[in-house]
Amino acid sequence: MKKFRKVLDGLSSSSPGGVASPSCGSAAGTPTAHAPTPQDIHVQETLVSENFHICKTVRHGFPYQPTCLAFDPVQKILAIGSRTGGIRILGRPGVDCYSQHESGAAVLQLQFLINEGALVTACADDTLHLWNLRQRRPAILHSLKFNRERITFCHLPFQSKWLYVGTERGNTHIVNIESFVLSGYVIMWNKAIELATKAHPGPVVHLSDSPKDEGKLLIGFESGTVVQWDLRAKKVDFRIYYDEAIHSVSWHHEGKQFMCSHSDGSLTMWNLRNTARPIQITYPHGKILKDGRKESCKPILKVEYKTSRNSEPYVIFSGGLSYDKSGGRRPTLTIMHGKAITVLEMDHPIVEFLVLCDTPYSNEVQDPYAVVVLLEKDFIVVDLTQSNFPIFENPYPMDIHESPVTCTAYFAECPPDIIPILYSIGAKQKKTGYSHKEWPVSGGTWTLGSQTYPEIIVTGHADGTVKFWDASAITLQMLYKLKTSKVFEKPKVGEGRAGELVEEDPYAVQMVSWCPHSRLFCVVGISAHVILYRFSKHDANTQIVSLEVRLQFDSEDVISPSEAENNPCFSDPSSHSPQPPGSPGSGTQDSLPCLKVKNRPVRMPPGYQAELVVQLQWVDGEPPQQITSLDINSAYGLLAFGNCNGLTVVDFLQKTILMCMGTLDLYGAADPYQRLTRSPRKNRQSTSDFCMRGLSHFYSDSKKRIRTSYQSLTELSDNQVSMDMERSKSPTSESRENSFSRSRSSSVSSIDRDTKESVTTLQFGESYGRKGDALPTACLWVGTSLGVVLLLPISIPTEEEERMEEPITMGPSGTVLMLKGSVLRFAFLDCGGALIQSPYEVWRDPNGPEDPDRPRRRKLVNFSPSSSQEACSDGHLAVVCSEKQAKVILMPTQAVLFTHNITESSFLLRADVVSVCNSVCLACFCANGHIMTLSLPSLRPLMDINYLPLTDLRIARTFVFTNGGQALYLSSPTEIQRLTYSQEMTDNLQDMLGELFTPIETPEAQNKGFLKGFFGGNAQTFDREELFGEAAAGKASRSLAQHIPGPMGLENMKTAAGGVVGDLARARIALDQRGERLGELEERTALMMNSAETFSTHAHQVMLKQKDKKWYQL
Repeated sequence: MKKFRKVLDGLSSSSPGGVASPSCGSAAGTPTAHAPTPQDIHVQETLVSENFHICKTVRHGFPYQPTCLAFDPVQKILAIGSRTGGIRILGRPGVDCYSQHESGAAVLQLQFLINEGALVTACADDTLHLWNLRQRRPAILHSLKFNRERITFCHLPFQSKWLYVGTERGNTHIVNIESFVLSGYVIMWNKAIELATKAHPGPVVHLSDSPKDEGKLLIGFESGTVVQWDLRAKKVDFRIYYDEAIHSVSWHHEGKQFMCSHSDGSLTMWNLRNTARPIQITYPHGKILKDGRKESCKPILKVEYKTSRNSEPYVIFSGGLSYDKSGGRRPTLTIMHGKAITVLEMDHPIVEFLVLCDTPYSNEVQDPYAVVVLLEKDFIVVDLTQSNFPIFENPYPMDIHESPVTCTAYFAECPPDIIPILYSIGAKQKKTGYSHKEWPVSGGTWTLGSQTYPEIIVTGHADGTVKFWDASAITLQMLYKLKTSKVFEKPKVGEGRAGELVEEDPYAVQMVSWCPHSRLFCVVGISAHVILYRFSKHDANTQIVSLEVRLQFDSEDVISPSEAENNPCFSDPSSHSPQPPGSPGSGTQDSLPCLKVKNRPVRMPPGYQAELVVQLQWVDGEPPQQITSLDINSAYGLLAFGNCNGLTVVDFLQKTILMCMGTLDLYGAADPYQRLTRSPRKNRQSTSDFCMRGLSHFYSDSKKRIRTSYQSLTELSDNQVSMDMERSKSPTSESRENSFSRSRSSSVSSIDRDTKESVTTLQFGESYGRKGDALPTACLWVGTSLGVVLLLPISIPTEEEERMEEPITMGPSGTVLMLKGSVLRFAFLDCGGALIQSPYEVWRDPNGPEDPDRPRRRKLVNFSPSSSQEACSDGHLAVVCSEKQAKVILMPTQAVLFTHNITESSFLLRADVVSVCNSVCLACFCANGHIMTLSLPSLRPLMDINYLPLTDLRIARTFVFTNGGQALYLSSPTEIQRLTYSQEMTDNLQDMLGELFTPIETPEAQNKGFLKGFFGGNAQTFDREELFGEAAAGKASRSLAQHIPGPMGLENMKTAAGGVVGDLARARIALDQRGERLGELEERTALMMNSAETFSTHAHQVMLKQKDKKWYQL
């Protein structure tokens, strides 16, 4: 304990939770002659709290758990509802809006007010909502909560302000869209059916007005009863009874017949002249068996009957396959066009489909041109105008979840040339065979904002793929796809260690590291492997170099002080080479990696090409532990990674292993903890504690792909946000994979004696390896799960020829400082407070043609602390952030300048040093859902917002900050949520979002011939206001439904409410107000004229009175 206190003497100069004044404790040592002292550091901080504001910007990906679909044929925008209460509204590329019901209730149905910029949603909590779409961020205008009945179906006729609402009890209510108040007009179920009928007809499953006469309402009940109700006469025209349950009804445009789909897989056609029996019954996928019985079929859940001007009608439906055939077949959408029947097989169950037609009028020839199909995990549009029914190429990023997302990375302010290059390479990977026509969902307007810069999002997936996305200007477009599995041989069934560990996903991506400048890319996989890629515009046929590392250490392997002195550096790569299989002391299961790298030359297409694979081996019959940290530096040519056993550093230029050390060995004789030695068996783990447990939390279904023996944390479902998980038996007790709800010890002195110390973060950079150093050199900063920061100076040959031949030397130089909790992030500032970037090598094509006159040489860009600042002649600041606190230290003196205890009751999941408003700050995301920013270097709190009340594991693992005040996380297994914490970007957000509503003239109805119009009914003279208004129908019962005004307020409601009648009312009000103003002006003019006449009279009287007086009498 005395030793521990001595280490912390120099770190306790600040008050807990506050900001320390610059000071130097006893542990800082004596500054060198040229090194600055803490008193020399005077950074002018420009960031204030007003620079920060949390705001969601845009959501990308496929709507999670979709439930319903709607389309506005005039505005050409589409809406998708979800089970979690979300609404996605899509238009042309760039027009993509997400809104959320506060209740979180599932959206059952959507109804556009066609060409009026409004949308009605019916939710599972029996509430109707009216959304205003005439603003970039849709908002609720009205809500209507049904108290005594459950909503089952809604129908809004075109250009009507009266919404028909069917309920579970079989009743039909009518709602005024403008006021969102129930009409007193109700169609009761017992009046709709015959009095002699004793059975209840069931819930209302369909409502539609007749195309022939809007005064006739067709009501479909679940039991098979269909009723046409005369709204004027308030009586039934006809009733249809059918033995099978009804799922949907669709009219012929002339209004003389309609089609029903049933639960037995049949379609029935009914004619209004004779409703006693259907004129046609078809089983599209059912055959008559030899014994005369019909084949039993699945229900047809929906049918659309659409007429065409130049061809036979289209009958499009989902389901209806025979049970015998459907066992091994996928979900289908069937298109019947004349005698031709086309069955389209889908990859996922069909949620809903819509047939798109140009005309919004139901009594005109429909002429369908496309079918929108909403699947459980996909969204496609089928082109009906071509005989082979191709699908349209989807412009939205709906395939983020093609394989479950396991990690994310976000890069803002990328080099401007990287996106065009990735796009040109990725364009060759695109599928072909799409429809040549333009995407039909083309509504809204969107322009490229002025505040745009290159941004790239990288996602890693469970099948080993990595996707690069162009995220500039709050859009998302696929750039390039990389398959890491191509590096390995395909494991045969039952062979290999990977088959024992991960049944389906041995290539799952855990972590990525990317340098956009050098274009080096590094991937960490679940099978304890690291793959290094280089970018090339040319294809290549190369051999992939494979290195295997034995990284398994016990506490008995601690290096003694004498050994540490005799071996200060680890320059002999051979001393750390893996133990060959079958060598003494190793079993047949040991010294083997989980996967087998291809040992033959591999042809690699242009793009990212694998150069090196490093794999951890099995040791003593136990699998390698998962890799917890990674960093790569192109200028140094080094790659470092660590796990709960230790640290490995690889020279990827020479393809050798520089260092392979246990975490305890990094301390040498300067271990700040007094640890007890343990027997090897006590330190061993059973395979059930293998660290591969975490990725299964990202999977969207309950079928976890990691074996049962590795499921210590796999019981979380996607909907579960509670973090009260059983404490994991991970050897890394301070690792982030443990339960979020547990309270961590704030004292690093209370160390579990049976705890391994993980390497949790790594950072290469130019720094001072020792306190006495006068010049910065290459260094590797190491942070551990016990809050210890270690520094490893590296000696790299400067000449390029020597660099490729001479060995690199490196070794630990002791503990720099200690913090509470696991170390999460390192960053370096110059003495002026500017961020120091890591040095990098300028990209050059490894397979490009060589110029004999100009030999190819490495071009390095170095951001040395001594050349990146003017405030002082030497030194720099190091920012270190852990799960509990942040510290800023001065190098090379290692003096702690500032300390801030970020949280006591929770812990950080993510911390990044980012640039905001031409300055830098420390951005933190806490396990309790708080997002915080701290100024640098003083660590002054600038923002603390409770953004997410509860945090689930998916968000925790995918949350990431980037420059420009932006961040993202995986909000569901299929969606990426982007947000900003910058006030400047929040202010500019309205200009960046697309407009959902565009003023468009409603197309005119087609002119009918005299006879057709004369005999076609009097739909045009039907006045719903006269029937449903309060004067005629009275008021509905107050207890039936409760009106809830929207959050926009009454004034905004009046100005934003859509509807033809609403527009007329507003125009009438405006005319009245104009008339009133004109009347007031006329009155004021009259008053002015009267006063002028009065003034003239007085002036004339004065003139006459004074006219005859002499001047001296005045």
